[in-house]
Amino acid sequence: MTAIHYHTVEVHGLKIFYREAGQADAPTLLLLHGFPSAGHMFRDLIPLLAERFRLVAPDLLGFGQSDMPSRNDFTYTFDNLAAAIGWFTESVGLERFAIYIFDYGAPVGLRIAARHPERITAIISQNGNAYEEGLSEGWNPIQAYWRQPIQANRDALPGARDNAVPIHARRGRSLTRVARRPLVG
Repeated sequence: MTAIHYHTVEVHGLKIFYREAGQADAPTLLLLHGFPSAGHMFRDLIPLLAERFRLVAPDLLGFGQSDMPSRNDFTYTFDNLAAAIGWFTESVGLERFAIYIFDYGAPVGLRIAARHPERITAIISQNGNAYEEGLSEGWNPIQAYWRQPIQANRDALPGARDNAVPIHARRGRSLTRVARRPLVG
């Protein structure tokens, strides 16, 4: 049986917990979980794939064993979650990798892929929307919340129009300070 290792890494002052298995030199697969779950949802999948792949399954911020900053300190948008996971991938040395995106992890993973297509080798999607129109009416209040800070802060970030701010452009700034507003518009 393949061993699963459990780690925590600090990314811009926030702790992200993750599970890892497989050989470091094997093709890498980043597993992004759904809502309301954590990387724990991959507990049965990881052993099945660990012989052939390096598997990395982080808990998104606010989920599982990763930090859960207050809404005063972190704006929980898919843009900010993608920025945090983008920095996470850099801090754990993932240069090129495939992403498995499920549910809530889909908008996070797709944002990473759109910002850094040269790093992505494949996208595997299960129940993942790539567009807001695919969300049911139950998401309407949350969609309104997503839009509110974007309009208010669109002019606050240089280059924020048309989603032009890459993740790496924020590398030198504290995530908790930047993340009080959307990283891109």
